[in-house]
Amino acid sequence: MNTLAYIGLGANLGDARQTIAAAIQTLRESGGILTLRQAPLYSSDPVDAQGPVFINTVVGLDTTLEPHSLLDLLQAIEQQHGRERPYRNAPRTLDLDLLLYGTQTIDTPRLSVPHPRMHQRAFVLRPLQDLAPGLQLAQGSFKTLLAGCQDQKLDRLVD
Repeated sequence: MNTLAYIGLGANLGDARQTIAAAIQTLRESGGILTLRQAPLYSSDPVDAQGPVFINTVVGLDTTLEPHSLLDLLQAIEQQHGRERPYRNAPRTLDLDLLLYGTQTIDTPRLSVPHPRMHQRAFVLRPLQDLAPGLQLAQGSFKTLLAGCQDQKLDRLVD
């Protein structure tokens, strides 16, 4: 069975644009990923963290992978790009977050879906809205949620 999943991508160390492009290409070529659509890139200041500006986007993918298998794939791609986790919200070469997996709610020690903080992050909401403007989030409408994130600097990047 195929499931539509949304993945948030972010990076703020090294060549962030190139790293995100490479991660998306790896996803496209991965077994169990049938289709992939990408939102525009955005730059954002770190939220609840320090460090350089982030480059962010969201992809929507049609997958046959089960949620934890998809998480394993995302974490393997992070590792390929030198992801380290020295402390919470540390700067990173690549961050891949499983935001939504169909309409499922998942709460395990390894995985929480919908992503527990996505509704508080403009750098997730805006590209997600670009990809799926009609998507209904449990926490509210894109308009309402983005209004609550007005203090977060977010700029759409041109290619």
